[in-house]
Amino acid sequence: MKIYNTLTKRIEEIVPIEDGKIKMYSCGPTVYRFIHIGNLRTFTMADWIRRTFEYRGFQVLHVKNITDVGHMRQEMLDRGEDKLVAQARKEGKTSLQIAQFYTEAFHADEAKLDILPAQIFPRATEHVPEMIAIIQGLLAKGIAYEVGGYVYYDIKRFPGYGKLSGNQLENMLGGVREGVDANKHNPEDFPLWKPAEQGREMTWESPWGPGFPGWHIECSAMSIKYLGEHFDVHTGGVDNIFPHHEDEIAQSEGFTGQQFVNYWVHAQHLLADGQKMAKSTGNAYTCEEIEVRGFDPMALRYFYTTALYRSRLNFTFRALQAAQTTLERLRGLAYQLFTQSDRERVISEEPLAEHSWSDAFLAEVENDLNMPRAMSVVWEMLRSKELEPVDRVRLLLDWDRILGFDLKGYLLSERPQKKADPESYLTSVPSSVAMEVRERGKLRAHRDYAQADQVRQELGSAGYALRDTTRGTLVLPRRPEDEFTVISSSADVADATQLPDLYEFSVNLLAHNSCEDLKRCIESICQHAYDRHVELVIIDNGSTDDTLEYLQQLARGGDLVGAYGQRIALHVLFADHNMGFAAGRNATMRASRGRFIILMDTSIEVTGDIWEPLEKTFADPSIGVAGPYGLVTDDLREFREATGPDVDAIEGYLMAFRREMLPEVGWIDEKFRFYRLMDIYFSFFFKTSGYRAVTTQIVTERIEKHPHREWYSLSEEERATKSKKNYDIFRARWHHGESLLVANFNPEHWWRGHDHAHHVAGEHAHTAEELPSPGVMHAHEHRHWPDHSHSHAHYHEASR
Repeated sequence: MKIYNTLTKRIEEIVPIEDGKIKMYSCGPTVYRFIHIGNLRTFTMADWIRRTFEYRGFQVLHVKNITDVGHMRQEMLDRGEDKLVAQARKEGKTSLQIAQFYTEAFHADEAKLDILPAQIFPRATEHVPEMIAIIQGLLAKGIAYEVGGYVYYDIKRFPGYGKLSGNQLENMLGGVREGVDANKHNPEDFPLWKPAEQGREMTWESPWGPGFPGWHIECSAMSIKYLGEHFDVHTGGVDNIFPHHEDEIAQSEGFTGQQFVNYWVHAQHLLADGQKMAKSTGNAYTCEEIEVRGFDPMALRYFYTTALYRSRLNFTFRALQAAQTTLERLRGLAYQLFTQSDRERVISEEPLAEHSWSDAFLAEVENDLNMPRAMSVVWEMLRSKELEPVDRVRLLLDWDRILGFDLKGYLLSERPQKKADPESYLTSVPSSVAMEVRERGKLRAHRDYAQADQVRQELGSAGYALRDTTRGTLVLPRRPEDEFTVISSSADVADATQLPDLYEFSVNLLAHNSCEDLKRCIESICQHAYDRHVELVIIDNGSTDDTLEYLQQLARGGDLVGAYGQRIALHVLFADHNMGFAAGRNATMRASRGRFIILMDTSIEVTGDIWEPLEKTFADPSIGVAGPYGLVTDDLREFREATGPDVDAIEGYLMAFRREMLPEVGWIDEKFRFYRLMDIYFSFFFKTSGYRAVTTQIVTERIEKHPHREWYSLSEEERATKSKKNYDIFRARWHHGESLLVANFNPEHWWRGHDHAHHVAGEHAHTAEELPSPGVMHAHEHRHWPDHSHSHAHYHEASR
């Protein structure tokens, strides 16, 4: 088998250290929360590697660790609190109880994807003596040093440091993950052992006092104990490469004096909506969340086959639906072939003869685990008319020993028969629906097709789809996409910005739970629409409460009616998951057809005429964005409320602008999954395009602002984490925006942001004489606006 080796940066044939045996270690979970589907992609990659070797007759010893100690997070260093301790306090349990609960959940999730369990799941808490022994060995060799109860690894004593990640010492930032400590010999040194703070729950005695191990030493100790000082394959995710795996190599090879691992294999990130999965971002989906939405967890496994393991793969629920549909087709075709074949021959243990189709399949699997092309071979074989049904299904089941879709288990279960049995569907719907379906069957039997069609339409309106078969009628819950506009991203909505205006105002509402707030907001708009031509554009952004059902009923009813009998156009979008706040806003803006767009928060209740003052405000062509609540700042850090009229930003409670300006100012950056600071960020685009942001104070008298439920539903830590993430996005884009501020406004020094060639293209043109030798650190001055410039230290690589 050939695989890409991160250590050598090339695809290599895996040559086992011991003939016929493979020793393999996989970095497992830190068990303080549920693993997410990105973790499962990495574990599935390791499973395919193991299955392939076992298919070829190798004896594989697979070790996958359980990290049940926890490690300090950068932002919690001052508190000395690690993830497991924090979660235990949050849930009112001991750290060991937390670890046990999430360990069992991890095993259950792997089983749902038919990931073969490792032969050994060592726990970090049970291997502290082995960790201490390695640390003592490193101290004896002078590679580590002790300071005040801490033991650090001196990376300058290990010449090979950086060979896995490519990081050079001179370019590294001190304190990566662990924080900077004045006691270190070098800022980049990492801890092997840490002293326990007062009252810490998880503590062990050591020669350096009571404490606990560092993050990286655990895997060195457990892999060496069970696989030896030199073994074949080590797997993990790309985020493990540095510092974790780089430090593992340094520790292990520093301790043993020999090569640690021959082949390092890493799975790339699974993105969600184009962004890295993270709990703080709200897009780290778990297996349970997938199941709650009606997906078979095995559809995830199929989804993972759609891209090479070391390529980024973007997860959307639409893509998962496509994978589930294709998996069902695969199962259906397998069952069809199974029913056409000799059952005993299909399930017999009789080995298959060598076959050119198997050669083609294995050639793709063993060529750097190319599962997309391997699946292409699967479908080609199944469609082949050269093979008898029994041969096709036997080949499929044989290859499934690698693929891991548990097709044999599926064929031998009751699931295929139930899929075609009308009665099994009737048991899953309300009895009244089942009764109507049976009555319709009688109508069809008496050839009263007109009345039968009427029943079909009535059930369709109630959310059920009927499928007539030779065995009877299958009744299925109607898919939302069959009835409503269902989207997976804002780009799924046709961009209407270039189309003519149909209404005066498009009010955009983003709904995510908080159904009562949404109802109040909608009713208040209808009550106070007056004689205006108003359009309501609403998106349900992955609600999990009764908001979804409410909006579905609203959408079925069509346009709304105002207090004066006037028509209020209604356009409802349904996201198949929480796309994030900015993506939801972009989706509704793309769909809007009003002359003016009003982004309104559902915490707002309209109590009077908001339309006239906004319309009058925009009679001034210099004004780009307006609303009742304004913000100003002196330093781009602290923003305070201001009555204006000129302000630095309009708050997102109610934010209005001309629709025709969208092509000029652009869409909102969809990294803003949380709402905080998004309004300021968006306001700045109007200002950098040459327009003013102004408040319309009279509107404050015609609305009521209720508490923002999302904000109050979060803990202080969650608020701080999400707000900090959004501030970083804002700061990265607008950190030189002082000239945009009301306090600094000077028409002669109007700045257009980073939108000039150097920053947009990421390129700088210099003559040969200006450039130093490759690899030499130097700087160039970058002038951003007339009274500000700065330098970026960097170096150039040699041309190739």
